[in-house]
Amino acid sequence: MAIAHLFRSHDKDLGGGFTVRRLLPAAARQSIGPFLFFDHMGPVEAPAGARHDVRPHPHIGLATVTYLFEGAIMHRDSLGTEQRIEPGAVNWMTAGSGIVHSERTPEDLLERTRRTHGLQLWAALPREHEETPAAFSHTPADRIPEIALPGATVRLLVGSAFGQTSPVPTFSQTLYLDVQLAPGAAIELNDLPDETALYAPFGTIEIDGEPVPANTMAMLEPGAAVRVSAAAGARFVVIGGAPLDGKRFIFWNFVSSSRERIEQAARDWENDRFVPLAGDNERIPLPQWPPTWRRD
Repeated sequence: MAIAHLFRSHDKDLGGGFTVRRLLPAAARQSIGPFLFFDHMGPVEAPAGARHDVRPHPHIGLATVTYLFEGAIMHRDSLGTEQRIEPGAVNWMTAGSGIVHSERTPEDLLERTRRTHGLQLWAALPREHEETPAAFSHTPADRIPEIALPGATVRLLVGSAFGQTSPVPTFSQTLYLDVQLAPGAAIELNDLPDETALYAPFGTIEIDGEPVPANTMAMLEPGAAVRVSAAAGARFVVIGGAPLDGKRFIFWNFVSSSRERIEQAARDWENDRFVPLAGDNERIPLPQWPPTWRRD
């Protein structure tokens, strides 16, 4: 059987009534390839005047990868970046040794009813790059390679597939595809990374004839070549890459191969030692300390 594990999502309240479906980390797996967080945001409809803002907060040791289907988010960070995130673009923020950012509703959308729907993933950085300088990469929708196949369209968000390569920069072998299947269509996926998983934000899919329930991620057996079909049509993502080079500790927004490094980052945030976000005096406070570690 091609499916190694099925992961059901669980709801996570990010504050302000904004709830996401979290697929990773899971009880059975901390990560798939470099990806150790996978949040499905929305679709959520906000009335005029409502804010679903994420106030300034820090990260270390990871990269955030934001991809929208609907809506818009204004990203600001301590590097001085101000970037509007819109559907189809890929935003890769490398936290490395430390960054502070916020994700807010763009001002021009505040006074109208709006929908937000998308995915946000965290990719752990390889050990040798955990302390790399922070950076931000925005790749607009029209620069993402798109491959037309019979009954299917593949957007190559990150990595290489179908003879093409995404311009999004990464630190290790990484794959991230957005695949749309017409009703009754199927697509063959092969030459996949050792760790690969599929998730359908729209519709339901079958992998080699086995249905994958809604809000469920399917991790494939290493080396599997699969046929993915959708009787009623679907849109799904493929994520994966080379296995992580060792265990990661996770506390709040911090990821590291070292507990001590996370403890230092927590003290730095508590004592205002991160570079602040210019013009924004709000901040998310450090959760209660000490942490209960996810993995011992």
